[in-house]
Amino acid sequence: MITAPTSTARKTFVDEDFLLRSETARILYHDYAKEMPIIDYHCHLPPDQIAADKQFENLTQIWLYGDHYKWRAMRANGINEKYCTGEASDWEKFEQWAATVPYTMRNPLYHWTHLELLRYFDIDILLNKDSAREIYDECSAKLKRPDFSVRSLMNRMKVEVVCTTDDPTDSLQYHSEISASGFGIKVLPTFRPDKAMLLIDSPADFILYLDKLAVSAGMGKIDSYASLLAAMQNRHDFFSAMGGKLSDHGLEHIYASFDEEAAKRAFAKTLAGEAASEQERTAFKSVLLFDLAKMDHAKGWTQQFHLGALRNNNERMLRELGPDTGWDSIGDYSQAETLSRFLNKLDSTNQLAKTILYNLNPGDNEVLATMTGNYNDGTVAGKMQFGSGWWFLDQKDGMERQINALSNMGLLSRFVGMLTDSRSFLSYPRHEYFRRILCNLIGQDVENGELPKDIPWLGKLVSDISYNNAKNYFGF
Repeated sequence: MITAPTSTARKTFVDEDFLLRSETARILYHDYAKEMPIIDYHCHLPPDQIAADKQFENLTQIWLYGDHYKWRAMRANGINEKYCTGEASDWEKFEQWAATVPYTMRNPLYHWTHLELLRYFDIDILLNKDSAREIYDECSAKLKRPDFSVRSLMNRMKVEVVCTTDDPTDSLQYHSEISASGFGIKVLPTFRPDKAMLLIDSPADFILYLDKLAVSAGMGKIDSYASLLAAMQNRHDFFSAMGGKLSDHGLEHIYASFDEEAAKRAFAKTLAGEAASEQERTAFKSVLLFDLAKMDHAKGWTQQFHLGALRNNNERMLRELGPDTGWDSIGDYSQAETLSRFLNKLDSTNQLAKTILYNLNPGDNEVLATMTGNYNDGTVAGKMQFGSGWWFLDQKDGMERQINALSNMGLLSRFVGMLTDSRSFLSYPRHEYFRRILCNLIGQDVENGELPKDIPWLGKLVSDISYNNAKNYFGF
């Protein structure tokens, strides 16, 4: 085990009081937050790897494959693409990442990297080009042991529930296998129907998707909006039968143009190979999103909306590498008006489900935080949630700004807390990171005389945000 400084590396800065700058913060974290289990209610972990209890061959495969956060940092550091997504060997890719790490100081990657090495591998030295070989060899050797399989890693982090993100056409075969295996952690599907809406902009892809959806739903043909809705209801019911309790949408902004006739025209024209107008396509997206939201309410689900990403900016690299390879950014879309119109239409007939709103533009923090307050109706504590810092904002500054906006505009005490939103089995220290930041903020308020030093109540608050609120809210 690498724990002591060597000639090429030194002990990390991650001690037991990392990020905790007051005595109150330390008490809150160590006595109330640290040992709470994890409910990871939104992530992108591959269920096939959980079903197979996958063992990774080396540290690169579990840590760098698919991680566009790291790829973006490496590219910014002048590292050739072959070491990110290209043909370089796993060791060569890791070597280049290790050489990049010292340059990531003040980027959250620097904190995450050393937290993950310490929590999973008991490695307490800084990662850099000189320590790379030693760390790579030790971690890769450990990953071959049974106690480093993906299920073992999840158990080690005290995970209780994982909600993956799944297309309605998915058979959920691997969720079935996981459930039948007796694995102690619940692995539940989340209904992500975005393709059924957004592919209307790409007619050939839309028609192919409808054919796939029809097969999944056991239908002969989807040839009308009514049959599309029937297919979506079929899959929604199936996800519910498999334990699903959430839907999720990743949209630039909410669609709220509820012209049903225009929506049906868009559908019919697209199937006939004709070009639907932008107004018709927007109506289709709006009407389908609204109908799906009513399905969520009918089942007592929670709907999630991730808003504001400007995706696939680099067209050249999109052609070469495809989506989700690190070419997305924050978008500056207008959010408030259409979001209000959409939520209000659902609320007007009392069909607004529990809802979590996430924004990618920090300039929208107060917009979303105040929007949730418009539709709390006393039926459920924290029915409308301003979600945790997402994607580019799931770092110290982003988390603090989200927590402060929620505190100022709503009830932080009813917040359902952190999630990983990750494809990596090594991302669970993000929950620790969040809990430390939360405890530090509250502790600082106590030290400043802005909150009473009522440790039992404040301890309950951080325990609730860390775990209890999510457990009660979702009802897993």
